[in-house]
Amino acid sequence: METGNTAGSGIVVRRLLEVASNRLEDEPVIALQGPRTVGKSTLLSELARTHGVGVTDLDDPGMREVVGTDPSAFVDGPSPVCIDEYQHVPAVLDAIKAELNRDMRAGRFLLAGSTRYDALPLAAQSLTGRLHLLTVWPLTQGELAGTRENLLEALLEDPDSAAPRGAVSSSTRQEYVARVTAGGMPIALSRSTLTGRNRWFDDYVRLVIERDVSELSSLRRREQLPPLFTRLAAQTASVLNVTAAASEAGLDRATATDYLKLLEAVFLVMRLPAWGSTLRTRAAKAPKIHVVDSGVAARVLRLTPEKLTRREPTALSQFGHLLETFVVGELVRQASWLDEVSICGHWRTYDGDEVDLIVERGDGRVLAFEVKAAGRVQRSDTRQLHKLREALGERLLAGVVLYTGPNAYRLDERLHAMPIDRIWTPV
Repeated sequence: METGNTAGSGIVVRRLLEVASNRLEDEPVIALQGPRTVGKSTLLSELARTHGVGVTDLDDPGMREVVGTDPSAFVDGPSPVCIDEYQHVPAVLDAIKAELNRDMRAGRFLLAGSTRYDALPLAAQSLTGRLHLLTVWPLTQGELAGTRENLLEALLEDPDSAAPRGAVSSSTRQEYVARVTAGGMPIALSRSTLTGRNRWFDDYVRLVIERDVSELSSLRRREQLPPLFTRLAAQTASVLNVTAAASEAGLDRATATDYLKLLEAVFLVMRLPAWGSTLRTRAAKAPKIHVVDSGVAARVLRLTPEKLTRREPTALSQFGHLLETFVVGELVRQASWLDEVSICGHWRTYDGDEVDLIVERGDGRVLAFEVKAAGRVQRSDTRQLHKLREALGERLLAGVVLYTGPNAYRLDERLHAMPIDRIWTPV
């Protein structure tokens, strides 16, 4: 069982606790999926406690063996039946399916696992179509601060009121660097020194690759997986180039593609899909790649706060990519709490136009975000948002340039500039 949602000396209240509780009223099965040590077990335990039930922990080898012998005996009990690290005994899903054939009431089962459900063998995907997935991402800045962040929700409801003019931020570039390199993994954040945190990051990546990836697949060239992850981390916030990463890691493209899927399956990286391929004929279809946690990315690339605060071209570029990954991660996590959001992606054309994050509402209306590491917004920084507004017309709710400067203000019709810390500052 993984450790809890602790950071520093406090207990962090996860927004997903409320989301999962509400959705249990409608869904027969909910599965919490996400990286190891991100707090899924704690969230599962909190939900079990509120319903007065226990948790079956399949991370325990003894319990795993017992459940594997007779899974049906462990899926019949007071609702919700809670099972942690369910992927260790895939047969439990067949037993749950049999129970649902008899009784499809809402709130019957609550599962948690450290592997993407769609990465499990087909034989283990018995509940496809009957199971609702919730991804537990690393902690957000709002969760760490104990605030109810709602920027995305407010922009989707009323962009003008969510983008106040005149608000002033006190966050410095150094503070943003500190947040980006710390990331959102609870145990890393609890470490009191940079050395201790870096040691944890190193152990985390090594153990996830050695343990979780190995459980999913027998790798022919296991030793090449860490170098491939490093090459992919170097592409974070960039359009995915599997061929280049494969070549640099000494792999053929087909093997690298298979290994990339495994790295996604254990939540080390995520693909942000291309959006708007039908909007313009020259829209690109390649996804962007992001390391799931910006702190992990910074450590894998050996980018320390000291390096990233230097006013050198290389450091500025590296910080820009990490900052985009950090911001996209924060907004994607807010999107995961909202029923209104149907799609998250990025927009890029072969002509060089690009918008870092697109969030589409169920009715087709859109929010667009550009991330800038600079302390000022230049006219050229809004060119892509202007082009997207021209292509979308009234479908564009708002375009936002998020930057490291202090002021929030209106750039143009439905276009705004905001300090990055507005993401976790309640409206």
